[in-house]
Amino acid sequence: MSHSSAPANADRIDLLRTFVRIVDAGSLSAAAVQLGTTQPTISRRLQSLEKHFGLRLLQRSTHGMQLTHDGERCLQHARELLDSWEGIEQDLRGAAQQPSGRLRVLVPHAFGQGQLMAPMLAFLRRYPQISLEWRLHDGLSDLVAEGIDCAIRVGPLEQQDVVAVQVAEVPRIVVCAASSAPDPLPTTPAALATLPWVSLTNFYRESVQLQRCQGAGIGKTQERIAIQPRLLTDNLFVLHQAVCNGIGVGIGSAWMMTEELRSGRLVQLLPGWEAAPLPVHLVFPAGRHRPARLQLFLDAIRESIPGIEGMRVR
Repeated sequence: MSHSSAPANADRIDLLRTFVRIVDAGSLSAAAVQLGTTQPTISRRLQSLEKHFGLRLLQRSTHGMQLTHDGERCLQHARELLDSWEGIEQDLRGAAQQPSGRLRVLVPHAFGQGQLMAPMLAFLRRYPQISLEWRLHDGLSDLVAEGIDCAIRVGPLEQQDVVAVQVAEVPRIVVCAASSAPDPLPTTPAALATLPWVSLTNFYRESVQLQRCQGAGIGKTQERIAIQPRLLTDNLFVLHQAVCNGIGVGIGSAWMMTEELRSGRLVQLLPGWEAAPLPVHLVFPAGRHRPARLQLFLDAIRESIPGIEGMRVR
């Protein structure tokens, strides 16, 4: 049999769909469970696809399963093709069907565990046929290579070949524990330079720049000060806990500090000044079909943003 032919009863779309499911599930047996079939059937489908292309797509050993270089290329093409096929089905069958399928969403650790949990759970309750892979990750990722449908980014965007829709911004305020607040409280940014700090290394280490809030009076609109960090961290939860426990002054996202400010555990210093706010974007790969489930998710997150305390809606 030539490489260009495939078994008559093997639908090539289904073979590609099975291949993607194997990769996502991590094993043939897990893919079989998810697809409601047997492991030998999944193995035969994989063999049919490899025979069709004349390529080895997966390397299997006692240590597990790994994509070959050809398998990585096939996976990217398969995801694009399945997205397009789904778009054709949705267009021709209409929107009457209940949206279904899996979404892979990448979110920052702190934001994804905190403020986005409620809208995510509400989305799953509203659309019971949609499954969600909720990945917590703070660094940059190749959305296409990792099969990510959508990412929620907080902070500057540096990626190309993505569509980014800014939906809000996060104010960043200066806070300290009420138990260790200086007396008297500082009235100018320069007065913060002598205080111990907790530094968020992603955004500031040895100095911070503050800007005057609108309607906060006259004078300089921006001021940079040198700081003396007692603790440096790249994690918002660590910064939050360290500041609450009186280790030092910190600049953090307003949404993360709201509860402690309300209870009096934290004090906002220099209420007329803030660090530059961080933009919040919905990001997805450019040039790819957006299935109905993805558009529904984007709409749900966009609608939920105004209800998140400590956010500014654009």
